[in-house]
Amino acid sequence: MKRFTCPTCANEVHFRNQSCVNCGTMLAFDANALQMRAVGGDTILCANSIGAGCNWLAIAAQPGSFCLACAHNRIVPDATMDGNILRWREVELAKRKLIYALIQWNLPRPTRQQNPTLGLAFDFLADAEGPNGVTPVMTGHEDGLITINIAESDDEVRVARRTAMDEPYRTLIGHMRHEVGHYYWAMLVDGTSHIDRYREIFGDEREDYGAALQRHYDNGAPAGWPQTHISAYATSHPWEDFAETWAHWMHIADGVETATAYKMSLDGVEVTQDAYAATDVEPVVEAWVPVTVALNNMNRSMGQPDLYPFVLNKPVMAKLQFINDLIHSST
Repeated sequence: MKRFTCPTCANEVHFRNQSCVNCGTMLAFDANALQMRAVGGDTILCANSIGAGCNWLAIAAQPGSFCLACAHNRIVPDATMDGNILRWREVELAKRKLIYALIQWNLPRPTRQQNPTLGLAFDFLADAEGPNGVTPVMTGHEDGLITINIAESDDEVRVARRTAMDEPYRTLIGHMRHEVGHYYWAMLVDGTSHIDRYREIFGDEREDYGAALQRHYDNGAPAGWPQTHISAYATSHPWEDFAETWAHWMHIADGVETATAYKMSLDGVEVTQDAYAATDVEPVVEAWVPVTVALNNMNRSMGQPDLYPFVLNKPVMAKLQFINDLIHSST
């Protein structure tokens, strides 16, 4: 992610900041200019600024208007339930990071009002407790609607699920990026001229999805999967391979932009890639890998899990290139 400064005192501020800690200026993130502005006059905060902690500029310069990110919300958590305000804030922060990247790539992101059939929308839901027990909410995507179980914002819950699923990585932003990968498969691949090439690289998505997932849960990933896929789950079905790889391209692009913004240097070579503008994934990945090696070891020195515990093998590179080509062909 880029670095941001206070428009009043030029002190560094961060993506989620609602005010400058140095001078107290109230801040609004301008998603069109990708910079912070001072609140006041025609600069009005999103209507979700109080409940969800949203610090983005409202689309319309009038009270009650939503920002470019919150305009995609369909259902938000019940704020009267204990703990839901904090859960909502964490989920919304992850979603704003997601929308930030989609803006960077100029990807189509119609709302449900603009495209009732395949507009991008979000439901942030909680498991429902009833007389017959708990009805769980499944995180997923269907026809442009991304559903996120807000329990994933609780560290304890997320770590328990990561352990139970034997996953090396599980985060809110990871969920967002994975599910939006399914969305863009439907938007940019399904029924388009890209479908044949997609099938050559990822496989045939017409394989029975339910049966494929059940086989994966019963038997796990096939032997040798680290030489062909980015994750074990990516082996379950071509749709999941695409969504997993899409999410990783978003991880890489945002990570490299952050390294570039902070002028990180590895072995005397400064990271200078414009990841969102790049048409060739190879130099971006070449910049990313040394950063991950260094930060993985930094995390180990602090007793933390690896930041990026994944291997970018040759088949994965081809998949990343397909996805990046797809992104740039859509703009």
